[in-house]
Amino acid sequence: MSVGPYRVVGRLGSGGMGWVYLGRSRAGQVVAVKVVRAELAADPEFRRRFAREVAAARLVGGAHTAAVLDADPEAELPWLATAYVPGPALSEAVATDGAFTEEQTRRLGTGLVDALGAIHAAGVVHRDLKPSNVLLASDGPRVIDFGISWMAGAPGLTRTGALMGTPPYMSPEQVTGGRSGPPGDVFSLAGVLVYASAGHPPFGSDAAVHYRVVHGEPDLADVPGPLEAVLRRCLAKAPAERPALAELRSALLDGEGAERPAQWPPSVSRTIEVRTDELRARRSRGVSESVPSCLLLHARALLDAGLTDRMVYEASGRAAS
Repeated sequence: MSVGPYRVVGRLGSGGMGWVYLGRSRAGQVVAVKVVRAELAADPEFRRRFAREVAAARLVGGAHTAAVLDADPEAELPWLATAYVPGPALSEAVATDGAFTEEQTRRLGTGLVDALGAIHAAGVVHRDLKPSNVLLASDGPRVIDFGISWMAGAPGLTRTGALMGTPPYMSPEQVTGGRSGPPGDVFSLAGVLVYASAGHPPFGSDAAVHYRVVHGEPDLADVPGPLEAVLRRCLAKAPAERPALAELRSALLDGEGAERPAQWPPSVSRTIEVRTDELRARRSRGVSESVPSCLLLHARALLDAGLTDRMVYEASGRAAS
């Protein structure tokens, strides 16, 4: 089976948007290929949204994202291929080994500020920054999934009554249906850093999270004291009261003159090494085999939740025919 010019060597995972396969280019490059499921491919509005995701990711480039290498939004089943990042998502790292230290959180935050700076400079607002959309590479974080991003000059693509985003990390203006600009990404970034340092989002994740995001106070009790003050400012209800990225970056560096590379917990560094070694071994063998379980998280980070195995099987058959 092939998707575009990429030979599929295994299925990484499935979700509400479709499937992510491990693919190999003719030159031997390993890629993650996301394929949209047929029900969504038949929806013209979704196709426009998918094309916008591809365009937004290409505008930003590969320095701070999993770079888009190729895509075909007009295919019967639209797809895009991204560079594979052999590291865990932040959600996996915290769920597996617990919260980051203050210094690790500050380094993560500095990298994400740089990523958002590049995204905003390209005229893009991400609008769905969350732990599963942050991959931890050896040289810093990568922001992925521009599926609900907004680009300057692009018309809005929303469904009547639909709430676009991930509630625990949405800004108040996003929850209430307003325009979410760069300050909304700053709010979401603070939520991601609260998760990293405390192990939970600032407003919880239950049915009342929408109300608390708009009207409640964040739970920062488990955030280290010096970092708590910085993140509280980012979580201000009014967008104008949140710091700009340059000011936030300076606050996260905490007066340090010399910058140091991102420092991940030892378990994250080991995971990156293991996944890199496995990819190297697969490349040297050059064979199609079952996908190692440690590669599955990259797929989960690129997917929404929930297709059944039967739906995956049927759609895989349509794609192969």
